[in-house]
Amino acid sequence: MWEQLQADLERRLREGEFTDTFPGELELRDQYGVSRHTVRAAVRALRDSGTIVASRGRSTRLSSDAEITQPLGALYSLFASVEAANLRQRSIVRRLDIRADAHVAIRLGLEESTPLLYLERLRLAGEQTLAHDCAWLPASIASPLLSADFSHTGLYDELAARCGIRLTGGSEQIRAVVPNAAQHKLLGTTPDIAAMKVERIGTANGTPVEWRTTLVRGDRFSVLAEFSARSGYSLNLAAANMP
Repeated sequence: MWEQLQADLERRLREGEFTDTFPGELELRDQYGVSRHTVRAAVRALRDSGTIVASRGRSTRLSSDAEITQPLGALYSLFASVEAANLRQRSIVRRLDIRADAHVAIRLGLEESTPLLYLERLRLAGEQTLAHDCAWLPASIASPLLSADFSHTGLYDELAARCGIRLTGGSEQIRAVVPNAAQHKLLGTTPDIAAMKVERIGTANGTPVEWRTTLVRGDRFSVLAEFSARSGYSLNLAAANMP
């Protein structure tokens, strides 16, 4: 019964019936004359497929409306943040190898010819691409990651499990960018959608162990800063070179 309900809801979604809101459990129960258990099973299947998003304290909505929020000033995992939004997280691994990159090595405080583990992924939330993510780590500590399956796991979890290293801090810069044609193709976006570029140095007990660049869809990602009247908060603003 729930599979029939799921199929009919998918049909109605394809026909654009739920453009503003997705009906709640009680409304669906009354519409279809089925039990609430049947409704919950069908909605769960739609959520697991990434078609809709349902989270505590918020009404069920289409996945295209879902936004991933990251906290400023905190060490976070994009993998965990996507799943916390009740979206199915997976990655398409484009590159996983050992290579040299003088620019990145210098950022990590290493000799220019130091071998680095390079991991490049497309990050998906539900069925939509969320970000293009590239990470470099010293091969001397990260080479065990070559055998990891990053299609559905977080880099930091694997780094801790396979290499015994946990990130304890770091810094990152976030700025708005206009993607080029190739980047729009990677992200599955149209020219009217901007993106945010995140550059991060991750450290373990003060030692740089990760340099990461992430290009994130601007329509699916936001950052959050918390403040209080007593302590306030501070932002470091870097001026861009203007023509």
